[in-house]
Amino acid sequence: MDENDERLTALEEAVEERADRLRGLAESRLRQGAAAEGLALARELARRAQLIERPAAEPLTMPDAGLFAVGDQVAVAGHDLVRALRERPDPAAVAAALTLLRPGT
Repeated sequence: MDENDERLTALEEAVEERADRLRGLAESRLRQGAAAEGLALARELARRAQLIERPAAEPLTMPDAGLFAVGDQVAVAGHDLVRALRERPDPAAVAAALTLLRPGT
């Protein structure tokens, strides 16, 4: 496994960790702002993936699928970003995404 693969594996793990955390939250926590924060994260991950895949196109905004879907939205957007970064490696983009997913990393 090369260094890029290791970074992308770490990014995949961070995506799953954040998505699982959101999936496990109680409805009250989701309503107190966790869902909104998760949706903002999913939208940002999706935006970054789209900019890599189609740099000349305006990124589409991920829709709000509701409180209980936000964990899945983070997972989908994060995995799309990983896939895009596998096709077009960018260590700085991986590091930036990890920072979004794991503040303080």
